Amino acid sequence: MAGKSDYLENGLLLLIFNGTPLGTLADNDAAAPTTNFYVSLHTADPTDTGNPTASEVTTGQYVEYARVAVVRTSGGWTVTGDTVVPAAPIVFATTGSGGSGCTVTHFAVGAAASGATPVFLYSGTVVPSMVIPAATAGTIPTLTVQSTITEA
Repeated sequence: MAGKSDYLENGLLLLIFNGTPLGTLADNDAAAPTTNFYVSLHTADPTDTGNPTASEVTTGQYVEYARVAVVRTSGGWTVTGDTVVPAAPIVFATTGSGGSGCTVTHFAVGAAASGATPVFLYSGTVVPSMVIPAATAGTIPTLTVQSTITEA
């Protein structure tokens, strides 16, 4: 065995995404726990640098773009083993007629509704990738429950 045990991988994901205490090792902040995470869309792998704006979709590509809040409970995220997925599809704002368009291949999960700080916590691959058409109204970008994050 190299790295974390299966118990620890699962426990960390449950603690982070659902606020579930990890045995006697870690508890959710009792005074002011984070209640929502913000999901961002990316046109490339944002890598593990933690910069939430790295390759993030811009309002020049998708005018109505904004990160989406997802509750930090089992109602927002499903944790199974070393994998976490959205508990339900995550729906972003419907596109208007502006923007140059883009293809979304990755997503990230962090604690801020906008900006570069604080850093994001996890990123994953969008399945299937999303095409945001240029200057076309009516597209509803949706992150499916097949989009996964894996604890390594």
